Amino acid sequence: MTTTTEHSKKNAGAQRAELHRRIWAIADDVRGAVDGWDFKQYILGILFYRFISENMADYFNRAEWDAGFPDFDYAAISDEEADREFRPGTVQDKGFFILPSQLFVNVARQAPHNENLNTELAAIFREIEASALGYASEDDIKGLFEDVDMTSNRLGSTVADKNKRLTAILQGIAQIDFGAFQDNEIDAFGDAYEYLISNYASNAGKSGGEFFTPQTVSKLLARLVIDGKTRINKVYDPTCGSGSLLLQMKKQFDEHIIEDGFFGQEINMTNYNLARMNMFLHNIDYNDFSIRRGDTLLQPLHQDEKPFDAIVSNPPYSIKWIGDDDPTLINDERFAPAGKLAPKSKADYAFILHALSYLSGKGRAAIVCFPGIFYRKGAEKTIRQYLVDNNFVDCIIQLPENLFFGTSIATCVLVMAKNKTDNKILFIDASAEYRKETNNNILSDANIDRILTAFRTREDEDYFARYVDVATVADNDYNLSVSTYIDKKDTREPIDIDALNADIAATVARIDTLRAEIDTIVKELDHA
Repeated sequence: MTTTTEHSKKNAGAQRAELHRRIWAIADDVRGAVDGWDFKQYILGILFYRFISENMADYFNRAEWDAGFPDFDYAAISDEEADREFRPGTVQDKGFFILPSQLFVNVARQAPHNENLNTELAAIFREIEASALGYASEDDIKGLFEDVDMTSNRLGSTVADKNKRLTAILQGIAQIDFGAFQDNEIDAFGDAYEYLISNYASNAGKSGGEFFTPQTVSKLLARLVIDGKTRINKVYDPTCGSGSLLLQMKKQFDEHIIEDGFFGQEINMTNYNLARMNMFLHNIDYNDFSIRRGDTLLQPLHQDEKPFDAIVSNPPYSIKWIGDDDPTLINDERFAPAGKLAPKSKADYAFILHALSYLSGKGRAAIVCFPGIFYRKGAEKTIRQYLVDNNFVDCIIQLPENLFFGTSIATCVLVMAKNKTDNKILFIDASAEYRKETNNNILSDANIDRILTAFRTREDEDYFARYVDVATVADNDYNLSVSTYIDKKDTREPIDIDALNADIAATVARIDTLRAEIDTIVKELDHA
């Protein structure tokens, strides 16, 4: 018998699948000859514009309905009335303000007849950002629409061409049924946004992997850092891309508490804007997140916010940085304790030491890493030894290959903690824990649960998990490669030597018999 809950899940799943199908069809159709990666800002930006418009209208409408005015519609009143009656106090609560004439629904309806659509839309975006000037939300709103360039030739070579394509985007997104805003069971806007980002990333090759961590990997990291905890103070991603890791923390914490919000830093302007939009689209208010733009290694912008109980990160693999060309960095409190800076050609351990420095005494960090950092020599070995000798390394997990967009390498997860109670490191070989799906592998819920069970129990399991004394790691020259401590299972079919020898003997005897028969025939022919 099917329960009401199961029906609800099936309906939500069907709604989600239809939503994904329609929004990708619209995104693919309206871009025309423009590369999808170059065009993503327009689809994502205007989807975000619809979201904040409906969010604001719903905010005012519900207040008026509750006050006894069931026919009130914020989209239908004048800008003058809205400015006078509704603007005061709104920015403090919502972080921004939108006039009725600027709402998505009104702009989309008038778009086919608006010869100044591109310039008016650009002006609306500027005014939404300007509405936060002087308020606490200013840094969270400023520049949100910077990448949605209404003058770009990507939209068309003439104003008429630009307006035609903008109209197609607006009307296409307007046609999508997200359901009643206040009744949305599947977080439809946020879900659609994340789906679009994922699809753009998967089609963008290497560059896609730079700003989006696949959801199943994000889920593993989120569950690793919260395992066994009932609450954490806040979560931090020092290289947050579009914010997918931070948002997984929100999804995984339905029954727990993140007390002080979500923090991230991103160097790329487009990704920085995507991350902030992503926060809003998942109903995280501006005062519950802090996404900052800058170089995490050289310009860390959350020093006043540390320490963090949870850190999740997928930093860029083996990128170049200034390293010891800047002699002051060896005195930086993040890097000084290790006694060496990460090599100039490979910044991996710079990101790891940064995360460790921001980790609280009771917290846990889970970082996706390139496998080479666990066995390379030189400065990386020195830093590795510092981490092992000070008992900061909690667990190393070997992941399957082909999980990430733009690369097929089998990455690892480094889990660090400052409150370990024993001098051991857990190694998990999860390289076979995956399910094949389209062009990439994914971690299923069963795969993640198996990894987490091994992480929690710390029990040795042949070919999968081993809990190793730090002294053993030191004896292995501080090599942290999972393959050093866990044997690969021999999947070759076992051979029965006795049966094989018997088969060979029988074959030889048969050959001897055939040879004797042939010799007899030859002799008879010779005497014929």
